[in-house]
Amino acid sequence: MSLLEAELKGARVLEIYAGTGALGLEAMSRGARFVDFVENGPSALHSLKANVAALKVRKRTRIFKRDALPFIARLDRHAYDIALADPPYRSRQPDRVVQHWLRTPFSRILVVQHAADHRLPGRGRRHVLGDTALTVFRVRGHARARGATPAST
Repeated sequence: MSLLEAELKGARVLEIYAGTGALGLEAMSRGARFVDFVENGPSALHSLKANVAALKVRKRTRIFKRDALPFIARLDRHAYDIALADPPYRSRQPDRVVQHWLRTPFSRILVVQHAADHRLPGRGRRHVLGDTALTVFRVRGHARARGATPAST
């Protein structure tokens, strides 16, 4: 979340492949206005709902029991400020999320967590943390919240 700290205040966040909702809930704790979660695994959904209830943030969240790819395929451009994705590493899901975002950027910023030895399509900025990488994609011309220069990706 420290990579996005400046953009989180008041942001509309989407977490796909949400699991327990840890990323979206962390974004909320750092100032996101609301978070939508997309998850379809029964045990993950149970944990996600319990976490949302325990933190008393139901009014600032929505949970969608859906597959991530069909969900994002129906989104309009810039439906969200920030989208967070942690798809299964050894699948084509990370590539498909990015490919869809490149065609229709459903958020101004997309962060995809993936295996460090895997290169995603497009021109995102990679941050490697051991065996894991985070690749951050930005809509061209989107200025950082701190007023720096517009981002190139």
